[in-house]
Amino acid sequence: MQRRVLIVVFPGFQLLDMAGPADVFGTAALLASDGGYRVEVAAVRPGVVPAHNGVGVAATALGEVTGPIDTLLVAGGFTVPDQLKDRELVAAVAGLAARARRVASVCNGAFLLAEAGLLDHRRATTHWLAAHDLKTRYDRVEVDADPLYIEDGDVWTSAGVLAGVDLALALVTRDHGHALASDVARGLVVYLHRPGGQSQFSTPMRAMTPRSEPFRELQGYIDANPGADLSVPALAARIGMSERHFSRVFTEQTGLSPGRYVERSRADTARRLLEVTGLPLESVARESGLGTPETLYRVFRRHWRISPGDHRRRFQSKER
Repeated sequence: MQRRVLIVVFPGFQLLDMAGPADVFGTAALLASDGGYRVEVAAVRPGVVPAHNGVGVAATALGEVTGPIDTLLVAGGFTVPDQLKDRELVAAVAGLAARARRVASVCNGAFLLAEAGLLDHRRATTHWLAAHDLKTRYDRVEVDADPLYIEDGDVWTSAGVLAGVDLALALVTRDHGHALASDVARGLVVYLHRPGGQSQFSTPMRAMTPRSEPFRELQGYIDANPGADLSVPALAARIGMSERHFSRVFTEQTGLSPGRYVERSRADTARRLLEVTGLPLESVARESGLGTPETLYRVFRRHWRISPGDHRRRFQSKER
């Protein structure tokens, strides 16, 4: 028996949020002995629903969906903030979720799940750019911005855009096993399990900008001089404070301890060097202030869950 997948869209949705998972389920349907999946698309109003890029997708009306649903999947998109005001859409998502075996979202579709109360007291993820907003707006949701997808009970959420493919492959693995999911991934020429989290794709890690000018200048000094002595005693002396008072004020104004900020700044320097230069890892470690390749490796694994070599292979500029 085919598993019914209902994908919820709305005007301005992200096409890949729908198309990526749909192709994963569609490919699985071709390969599975039991028929795999049947994909349907629905929206508040039936007819052609335009994606953000202008491509229209035919959808049935959410209010006319009957019968059981295996997987309810909510797409994301640039218009999600406006869609949160659509009470008919939010109510439909909540109502259909009650009839579904499991519920999932792609990218900032997580906001629609949260608005419907489906993420209360659950761990969830979304696009790294929207994670802070999700956490601020819905304080009953435990937001983790790094994983490509998260399973919490019968609710799954994924990171940005193409992470919906990672999510769908995980669902296929759960339903049909590793072998079929691996065949689907090979057919689509994608990783079955992408290494690392979405933080490897994000912009450089930033702390808050300090309120006071001396601390803003110090922050700039740290970022511009990764190889300098950036220990707490040295930084406190540079700004003319006791170590204890300096650490307290720095943490208060940046949201990070001095040591944590220095490590992040050096990690970002190393990341840039890996992307835009061909320096050996020993030189990257030295130039970024991390010292040794071993420390460079540990820092990369801690922040991005991949090795420096893997990061370089994925993101190095070909124009250097």
